[in-house]
Amino acid sequence: MSTVNEINNRVDQTVRIFDQFYNYDANVPADQYDAVRSFFRSVFKTDSAADNFTVAIFRVAQNSGQNAITLLSTFENKTPPEITATLCYYLNGIRSPSTLLGVLTPTTPNYYTARNVKQ
Repeated sequence: MSTVNEINNRVDQTVRIFDQFYNYDANVPADQYDAVRSFFRSVFKTDSAADNFTVAIFRVAQNSGQNAITLLSTFENKTPPEITATLCYYLNGIRSPSTLLGVLTPTTPNYYTARNVKQ
């Protein structure tokens, strides 16, 4: 017997994103997911790179309160290294300040803070 709360998979227009490595789970609109993933598939050679960048865009969009399509527009007309650097910038904004992605030169910690850290 059907209930009012039964989900119709033909009508539901969301995609479930689950990243097992970072333990991230989200439901996103299917049209936005397709647009973001197709953009990254056109830029990168492998599907796994496109999938990882797609998940990262939705994670940044959710944490920053932005629309994923608006965020995606910042990546247009950039080369793959520029896209990687831009995504590092956004991911650094939602990560712990003690670790930075894409930084080639190590930052020098404050002497008094560093000497209090146990190794």
